[in-house]
Amino acid sequence: MDDHGRGPAPRPEGGTDAPVEPRTRAPLPYEGVWRFTAPAVDASVPQARHAVRDLLLRQRVPVTDDVVQALLLIVSELVTNAVRHAAVLSPMLAVEVAVGAEWVRVSVEDNHPYRPTALETDHGRTGGRGLLLVREITREVGGVCDVEHTASGGKVIWAALPLNPALLP
Repeated sequence: MDDHGRGPAPRPEGGTDAPVEPRTRAPLPYEGVWRFTAPAVDASVPQARHAVRDLLLRQRVPVTDDVVQALLLIVSELVTNAVRHAAVLSPMLAVEVAVGAEWVRVSVEDNHPYRPTALETDHGRTGGRGLLLVREITREVGGVCDVEHTASGGKVIWAALPLNPALLP
């Protein structure tokens, strides 16, 4: 997957034009990028959540329980949104997990061109708040999230969370 300007770390404050510094250290054992695809069906939601959880455990990513729970909820929301809203034009979706020394980023990509926005809370509706929830969960643990277009005309929605939110200033 092309990183579409995201680079090897979460997007820095102030935009995407900041140059990426060359890596001066060896990668840690848990660092890497993993990607898998799944059909845009309801059964993919728990499968994606379990795959992300199992990956974090298998790679021994030093992540707090709070961040793991936030990541799993974010993955569930993003995959659910892709299944519900993009499946007609995107029968497959992709989930990517990227882990750096101090952060973990999850993203869900589909081929539907519609770029969703986080909706305001409407207490009369039972749905439509998934991206709002993703944005709030991400913010609560000190992370960042965004929606971007892909070169193929689809979109990728990602959230990057710090591995150790307690160490944030």
